[in-house]
Formats: sequence, C-alpha cells, structure tokens
Amino acid sequence: MRIVIAGGHGQIALRLERLLAGRGNEVAGIIRRAEQGDDLREAGAEPIVCDLETATLDEVSGHLEGADAAVFAAGAGPGSSVSRKDTVDRAAAVLFADAAEQAGVRRYIVVSSMGADPAHHGDGVFDAYLRAKGEADAYVSGRTALDWTILRPGSLTDDPGTGLVRLEASTGRGSIPRDDVAAVLAELVETPATAGLTLELISGSTPVSVAAKSVAGN
Repeated sequence: MRIVIAGGHGQIALRLERLLAGRGNEVAGIIRRAEQGDDLREAGAEPIVCDLETATLDEVSGHLEGADAAVFAAGAGPGSSVSRKDTVDRAAAVLFADAAEQAGVRRYIVVSSMGADPAHHGDGVFDAYLRAKGEADAYVSGRTALDWTILRPGSLTDDPGTGLVRLEASTGRGSIPRDDVAAVLAELVETPATAGLTLELISGSTPVSVAAKSVAGN
C-alpha cells in the first residue's frame, strides 16, 4: 500500500511511518519544512514539503494521487494560538479530506482527541482545540466518498508502548503511550472494516491487533 500522512514530522506520525514502512508499505509524510526530511527518511518515509495552512486543494490532491490510504496526524501543537487551532486542527483537516476525495483515496484515518466536540464550551486554547477537532471530525464523518475512521486517543505519554489497549466507541478517560497510538493506527489503516467508526483509545489489556479486529466486528 501507499500511505500518505499529514503532519509527517509529528511524534505519532514518525512512529507510524516506521511501523508502516517496516511492514513493506510505501509511506510518504507531508511536512512544512524541508529540514525535517532527514527524520522521515530515517523512518523509511518519503518527505513531501507542503504547508497545509497555505496550500491549494489541487496541490494537496496532487500529493495524494495514487495513494491507497491517507492519515491526518497534523496538529498546531503545544503553545500554538487559538487561531492556529482553527487553521491547522480544523481547516487543514478539512482540506486534507477534500484532497483525498478529489484524488480518489477512499481509506482515510483521522487522529483526533478524546473530548473533541464542535459544541465544546470555553475560552481557553485547549477549548478551542477541542472545538476545532470536533468540527473537523464532524466534517469528515459526513464525507460519503471516504471510508473514514476517527481515532480519539486519551492523554498522550512518552512511556514505552505495551501493545495492550482499550479501543472502543467510548472508553472513559485515560492515558496512552504514543507508541501504542501509532500501533493502533497501523492496524486501522489495514482494517477497512472499521470504516465509519469513531473510536476512543486508552491503555488496556487487549493486544492491538485483537482490539482492531474486535471493534471491526461489532
């Protein structure tokens, strides 16, 4: 498979690129700065320099031509402003979904956040983040031309992955190592039966591959 990942230099994305490339997939990551390219190459991914905040639909669609799956793992990141939560976490996600649809890429995975809700109240930056993620999720879930799956991890940690997770429509609050988020994403890319599902993810007791197959069968 050829898989294109938006936000290709992110902490989860780099882990995902290594996993997918290690399984023999052709992986590309969209990055904002050319100097990030060596990190992607080291992970086994092809770097594509494209700023999703300023790119056109045709430009992004061109980068997705020939892909079998697309993963939106971009984010404005800690310390960013309310306005960038909108331009990256919402608008870039919408653009990437539109580009995937235009390029004919059906399999589409979104890395969202637990608590994402377009109606979330509050004036803080994190409140704006949850609203932006919620609005993007709502948009993606309405695209009938995409076989979408939305993944909403709990609090992210840098602890070593355990390979044991809880993946359900609703898990309750909890934390999850980035290693395990990447492992679940790799499974979801290759589990098209999870299309149309919005899933929460925290650490648990079920092996990643079993968890993905189990939720696909429900």
